[in-house]
Amino acid sequence: YMEHDAGMGRFFAFISLFSAAMLGLVVSINFLQLYVFWEGVGLCSYLLIGFYYDKVSAREAAKKAFITTRIGDFGMLVGILLVQVAFGTMDFIELRLMMPEYVLVAGTGYLTVIGLLLFMGPIGKSGQFPLHVWLLDAMEGPTPTSALIHAATMVAAGVFLVARAFFIFSECPLVMDFIAGLGAFTALLAAVIAVTQRRFKAVLAYSTISQLGYMMLAVGLGAFSASMFHLMTHAFFKAMLFLCAGAVMHALHDETDITKMGGLWKKMPLTFVTMLIGVLAISGIPPFSGFFSKDEILAAAMHASTPLYLMATFTSFLTAFYMARLLIVAFLGESRSEHEAHEVDAFMRWPMIMLALLTIVSGLWGYFGGFSLWIYADAPHHEAIDWTVAGTSTVLALLAFAAAYQIYGRHRLRAAMQQRSFGFLYRVVYNKFYVDELYGYFRERFVYGTAVILKWVDEKIFDGIMNGLGAYGLAMSEVLTENVNGQAQRYVVVFYTGVVILLCYALYWAVQVLMYLGGGLLR
Repeated sequence: YMEHDAGMGRFFAFISLFSAAMLGLVVSINFLQLYVFWEGVGLCSYLLIGFYYDKVSAREAAKKAFITTRIGDFGMLVGILLVQVAFGTMDFIELRLMMPEYVLVAGTGYLTVIGLLLFMGPIGKSGQFPLHVWLLDAMEGPTPTSALIHAATMVAAGVFLVARAFFIFSECPLVMDFIAGLGAFTALLAAVIAVTQRRFKAVLAYSTISQLGYMMLAVGLGAFSASMFHLMTHAFFKAMLFLCAGAVMHALHDETDITKMGGLWKKMPLTFVTMLIGVLAISGIPPFSGFFSKDEILAAAMHASTPLYLMATFTSFLTAFYMARLLIVAFLGESRSEHEAHEVDAFMRWPMIMLALLTIVSGLWGYFGGFSLWIYADAPHHEAIDWTVAGTSTVLALLAFAAAYQIYGRHRLRAAMQQRSFGFLYRVVYNKFYVDELYGYFRERFVYGTAVILKWVDEKIFDGIMNGLGAYGLAMSEVLTENVNGQAQRYVVVFYTGVVILLCYALYWAVQVLMYLGGGLLR
């Protein structure tokens, strides 16, 4: 895919550094070590997003990702420092052992503050609202980067952190409710936006945000094993979907608009099959892996909160709809591309094939005995599948497929008519609810206003002081210049005048000393 790109040594150096940082993050035994590697993966993400640094869009996307995630990381750092202040340690095992006694003695008020601050890091890193805006721009990086970092690993680090520090979050009901609610809202918001996107990788980017919201919902409900299960299955099929996107873009000379594709299933059959497997998996169709992991999340939501369950179920329907739309518009119908597509070579096919196999079989970990046993040996045992939830989500996914085929497959003009019918609403959703524009407006106003104030302070206060000192020195030099004019008699007068002043000053202090000493002797 990148054989014609320059800087391959730099690319593999960044990827290797990222892999090392990600492994370090996963095996960290305390908050300090985790934070160091947390920032390491963030740095590598910045470097890889801006890999094509000769493109302005890539440079701006890298800066946007770096700054946005730093906002969340700052709050997380404050939370880690508060953990050290409260407990005197950052070690995960020690903290877990100390937690019950601390809650019994001190309550959960301070822990709630710590939990909210710690969760700011996952909000930024895992693309949760309102810090989700960087993930779409991160697609400016190479597609292998999108597949590895911004679909499977780094973006899931926030979910992993919440699960890793679950002994803290689980003691704070308010924080858990906030995590679950924000996850459900982010999942629904991103799914709605994905329905309108036309760029291949944009659909997958918002799909990633939506699935990360699913994971946050699960961990917020206390089902962290279901969240970790979905994290694993999602890594397989989403990485495969991004590689399929890269294969299509490679075959069509970097074309990203799906409305300019079509008919690719005939020319790229292997890519189409792997893409189909990924679509079925993310939509929750049995027996693919997404069916098992998403079923656990929906079951947890149904037993915990009806509103959250309804939001998650509707999000599941939208997920199947926009993924079917992506598959139908890009691969079915007649070709609308100016370029002649072709199947990619073996070096690009084999990774997709291997990920497709893992997508098919990885769900079995959850079926035979439950995925939670791989995480926590003493986890309670329960029925592997909630058939009510599974049946409902599967039927909704099939209905979504049928609706997408009816709109975008059989009656393609109907899609354009619907866009015109929902003109204003469609534009709002297509433009991501103008969140980026709102941030841009705030940034410009805030930065401009701050710049005006700082300009006044700089010119009137700092420059005023410096210019005033300079003017004073200039005035004194002019006074001295008038007296230094070459007339010897004036020099003599000035000299003796100064001598007289000094003698008078010395005489005054001598009298004062004598009076003080005389008074002391009299006493």
